[in-house]
Amino acid sequence: MSNFKIFIVEDDPWYGQLLSYHLSLNPEYEVILLDTAKACLDNLHQRPNVISIDFNLPDLSGEVLLRKIKESNREIPVIIISGQEEISIALDLLKKGAFDYIIKDDNSRELLWNSILKIRENSNLRNKVEELSEQLESKYDFENTLLGQSPAIKKSFTFIEKAIKSNINVSISGETGTGKEVVAKAIHYNSERRNKPFVAVNMAAIPKELIESELFGHEKGAFTGAVARKAGKFEEADGGSIFLDEIAELDLNLQSKLLRVLQEREVVRVGGSEAVKFDARLLVATHKDLAVEVKNGNFREDLYYRVIGLPILLAPLRERGKDVLILAKHFTDHFAKENKMKALHISEEAKEKLLKYNYPGNVRELKSIMDLACVMCDGKEITGEDISYKSLNADNVFTSIEKTLKEYNADIIHFYLKKYGDNVVEVAGKLDIGKSTIYNMIKSGEIKL
Repeated sequence: MSNFKIFIVEDDPWYGQLLSYHLSLNPEYEVILLDTAKACLDNLHQRPNVISIDFNLPDLSGEVLLRKIKESNREIPVIIISGQEEISIALDLLKKGAFDYIIKDDNSRELLWNSILKIRENSNLRNKVEELSEQLESKYDFENTLLGQSPAIKKSFTFIEKAIKSNINVSISGETGTGKEVVAKAIHYNSERRNKPFVAVNMAAIPKELIESELFGHEKGAFTGAVARKAGKFEEADGGSIFLDEIAELDLNLQSKLLRVLQEREVVRVGGSEAVKFDARLLVATHKDLAVEVKNGNFREDLYYRVIGLPILLAPLRERGKDVLILAKHFTDHFAKENKMKALHISEEAKEKLLKYNYPGNVRELKSIMDLACVMCDGKEITGEDISYKSLNADNVFTSIEKTLKEYNADIIHFYLKKYGDNVVEVAGKLDIGKSTIYNMIKSGEIKL
């Protein structure tokens, strides 16, 4: 995920370097120093998150530059730094859209730092509101999300309905790709907590040394790089639900800390001493058998009984019979609609081929297969030749090189990122996966942009 990008527009090289150095102390900030208004306007395509401008630039006044920035993008916050102390000038600029007006003196560095912190907090809050709105607009009718008529999926529906009607912890198990996060979202967005946050955390995707901070938060100065207080995922989920995916991957030492958090319903941020209460429903998932993990000494027995709650087992796709065809049609219709294609028919030959495969990657793999089939077909009908179980490389060429399902999925996501200009939000929507999944794969190096 890209850093928070800051433009510093300052014609005094010494002062510009001073501001740039001070802001760069936060490793999450990407500071770009520019010395003219023209350079600023020419680089707006880089989409800065905030722009700090000197009021007296050599080629344009701060007032004119502010107007031109706002004409280009009204959403970019602009901070003006000036030696002018006249209140009338400051008020006029604030009325014209400046986020803040800072007098150039010994305190300006700290004032700029604090102003940018406020902008970032506002941005994070706005993003959370927008994300929650997007989620609420989606229809989490689980019988339409978890498609199928097989006895196995109908049994899952029965347990999901029971989970929706209560506040019990839920543990979802099943092979990779069976739709565990889809079930978790279906439970949350059909429950009384639907208007509160749904916070998903993939335990396997976070480095061991960062998990505690990610889950429980940290205080400023708790460790190198902790330049500000950060709320953890449990605090973010307050009032809603927290989904801990691949919980079996959690280190034993952290398992004991998680147990205490669940027992006390409170967290203590890393580097802090104050207990912070939270109210979040716990949903967990794993592709492993937690009971076996307990017997093997890999998972605490006391934590097992704390998280197991209502267990929901998702059957692998190979045990769901003709659900494969129901899902294949759903994915085909969805892909055609999203890509403004005419409705595609699946031939009998293609159906027979789909039913003969065992789908080690389950529903997720079937979706990838059908997306590719939609691209490869003649635009009217998907034939048996369009159904392929071979990987796709970054250049959209089928290859016989054997790859793991994880590598296969990374290839597909990389292909879509390349096709849609690295727009993670758009790709996540087209592939029906979480944005965090893509960001985590980029962060870990599985996908290289």
